[in-house]
Amino acid sequence: MSEKEIIDDDFLNEAEDQQDEMYEHFALTVDKGQALLRIDKFLTNRMEHVSRNRIQSAADGGSILVNGTPVKSSYKVKPLDQISIVMPYPKREVEIIPENIPLDIVYEDDDLIIVNKAAGMVVHPGHGNYTGTLVNALTYHLKDLPLFQEGDMRAGLVHRIDKNTSGLLVIAKNERSHVRLAKQFFDHTIRRVYTALVWGNFDEDEGTITGNIGRSLRDRLKMAVFEDGSAGKHAVTHYKVLKRYGYVTLIECRLETGRTHQIRVHMEHTGHPLFNDERYGGDRILKGTTFSKYKQFIENCFTVMPRHGLHARSLGFVHPATGKEVYFESDLPADMAAVLTKWDIYTANRDDTES
Repeated sequence: MSEKEIIDDDFLNEAEDQQDEMYEHFALTVDKGQALLRIDKFLTNRMEHVSRNRIQSAADGGSILVNGTPVKSSYKVKPLDQISIVMPYPKREVEIIPENIPLDIVYEDDDLIIVNKAAGMVVHPGHGNYTGTLVNALTYHLKDLPLFQEGDMRAGLVHRIDKNTSGLLVIAKNERSHVRLAKQFFDHTIRRVYTALVWGNFDEDEGTITGNIGRSLRDRLKMAVFEDGSAGKHAVTHYKVLKRYGYVTLIECRLETGRTHQIRVHMEHTGHPLFNDERYGGDRILKGTTFSKYKQFIENCFTVMPRHGLHARSLGFVHPATGKEVYFESDLPADMAAVLTKWDIYTANRDDTES
């Protein structure tokens, strides 16, 4: 097998929050002497710990490509075929306890569910967070569905957002949807827009940040940008200014890729850490005056919103069953809206004083 991309689970278990797609990618070239053989059987023989059912589900969802073209399970592999597979991760041996936790459900049908996750909720169980997660809540809410009856800690998940990021997540309710949504994330065709409050002002109204993201060499619980491409994975974030407050700026971020902590890392790298982002240096005064009144104002803002200012505002994708484009949007949560109101008042008072 020439390539296998996986999420670094040691890091994800140590970090309390993550933001990465929940799929794995395999690529291989068929040997010169390979006899004709059904691709589902061929891959079952070649891939460890992958069942024939999982491979067939991936083929049904158009996620097995041979020489760049989707094929069905019955396709007969030939020598030197280039095979590429995208599929959701297999289940993990972690006991999932169904918990009757209220969920803010934006939309639900037979194939998927859109949840507006509150800040503070971890997406799935991991080190130090084995209960109270979104997966615990989903396992209870969807307990009548086969996909959620086996105690799979990644059941239905195709992406995630950080513990202290609020906003929209799409969860698959069956294997077919799981495979098809995972493929869209892999192809970067999912449209994801975030609203972020960051430190500092921008010279331009919009821009693009490009820089490989990988685990920091200095701190295992942080990610970092590797500009020279020597490490990490390719990452692209597009941003647009929504409102300028002078010392902080409200921006819109559109993800072209989905790397762990992508927006937080890219913003820190450009000198604009997220407001109150403890891990990436935004939980202290980075811009503004030395007046004690201003210091108190910032501390009040941190109290109102005791987490980083990031909200996953919208999701757009092709519905895995209907094939139609769908789009979902959520309002800013109360804590983030309250902080923006405080900045509106502060800025207006400052302008009045200066005029």
